[in-house]
Amino acid sequence: MAYWLFKSEPNTWGWDQQVAKGEVGEEWDGVRNYQARNFMRQMAIGDRGFFYHSLKEKSVVGIIEVCALCHSDSTSDDPRWECVDIKAVKAVLNPVSLAEIKAEPRLAEMVLVRNSRLSVQPVTETEWRVVCEMAGLNGSV
Repeated sequence: MAYWLFKSEPNTWGWDQQVAKGEVGEEWDGVRNYQARNFMRQMAIGDRGFFYHSLKEKSVVGIIEVCALCHSDSTSDDPRWECVDIKAVKAVLNPVSLAEIKAEPRLAEMVLVRNSRLSVQPVTETEWRVVCEMAGLNGSV
């Protein structure tokens, strides 16, 4: 299993909207960055990810699971743009802010710390466990 981080502006698509989609999940559409798209091409069903609210909140607020492999993005007629579908797994007990992540030495190399603008990014297994610990969750979530 691989781990990822998905960033969204909560006023555009927030955690509550993701949860409301239930088991069906939702396309992670609208990504127009080649690196982020290429990360989605690497994803497998069952991979887990952090759902991250950007802008003012700047924090991990939930855990998601990839529920459909990379496919054409329905919001674009351009075949270059693809996306995966994700579904909510659970909310974190304690949202983990970007400031807290940056302050944690074990997360110094995390992509979010080095490139906070990338909307879809990989997370190492160690980073996953540390952020889950900070969020009040068991690292095997």
